[in-house]
Amino acid sequence: MQRALELAALGVGQVSPGPLVGTVIAAGGEIVGEGFYLYDGLKHAETLALEQAGERARGGTAYVTLEPHAHHGRTPPCSEALIRAGIKRVVAPIEDPNPKVSGRGFAHLREAGVEVCNGVLKQEAAQLNEAYLHFMRTAQPFVHLKMAVSLDGKVATFSGDSRWITGEEARARAHELRHQYDAIMVGGRTVSADDPLLTDRSGRKRRRPLTRVVIEQYLRMSVDSQLAQTAEAGPVVVFAYGDSDPETVSALQSRGVEVISQSNSTLDLPGVLAELGKRSIQSVLLEGGPSLAGLLLDAGLVNKISFFIAPMIIGNQDAPSAIGGDGAEKIAAAVQLDNVQVKQWGRDVEITGYPRQKPHESG
Repeated sequence: MQRALELAALGVGQVSPGPLVGTVIAAGGEIVGEGFYLYDGLKHAETLALEQAGERARGGTAYVTLEPHAHHGRTPPCSEALIRAGIKRVVAPIEDPNPKVSGRGFAHLREAGVEVCNGVLKQEAAQLNEAYLHFMRTAQPFVHLKMAVSLDGKVATFSGDSRWITGEEARARAHELRHQYDAIMVGGRTVSADDPLLTDRSGRKRRRPLTRVVIEQYLRMSVDSQLAQTAEAGPVVVFAYGDSDPETVSALQSRGVEVISQSNSTLDLPGVLAELGKRSIQSVLLEGGPSLAGLLLDAGLVNKISFFIAPMIIGNQDAPSAIGGDGAEKIAAAVQLDNVQVKQWGRDVEITGYPRQKPHESG
């Protein structure tokens, strides 16, 4: 199963809006077939592994990282392929929450007399497909907040200088994260201050271009910004709330920027995520700034958090801190992280975890 998970991970950036899936076929005490899913490859991981195994698959065990589907979609049912190949046992850690699949694949296998074993490396399998699983359960993208900060929690100096807080290794890691996500989101102030490109410069192949999402108040984004100038090369979607100047909207649209205006004076963040979900955007990497990060955290809409902490002290109370919003009045109300992982990238340290759900929250 560990090998199957490794194979599934080879599809990062090339499966959305599908899941990451890897399959290993074992028979006679050895691996006889392997495969992993790529969206444009059409054939599923199970089919590829069975083709490699050939007749050696008969009587063997299939280790699949996600429940095989039993319906006719872009490809024939994988459960049927496993049955026809003579597989006697299927080990799959988790059920696929896709309504077209959920439980049906396992049921089809059991009805055909195939032994089904669940739960092996369940947490690892769920984490690998965390964005897909969240999207299928909520119809909204999985939101991962990523920030680069100094030891004293600053994201820039009091004059606004922020390049660069972290070193090359940490910034390369940040581009690896961008490669894993369907969209990147920033606030309008970040665009005005930094004029970022917000591209995936990991150098790795991706199936869909990274969608660049900007949350703006009163639509101040310049038509001469790097985002507007590169909108034809990769989608740029601006959600603007409050009054927007029609001429600015028209000028941005002429560059290929999509502008979605919200008449409300306050930003409808759940509405933003719902709209992105309608576009089959499963995952969003939120890169700030502090105000937008605070709003999403306050609303309970952040699913994962990564802070890259540099060994430097910026100082000055007017230098911007990482998180705005209402924040916590008491320490007991602060956002706590679970399943925390710590890694070092050069001189910088990455701390990643998942916001602890409050008792009334679910999903």
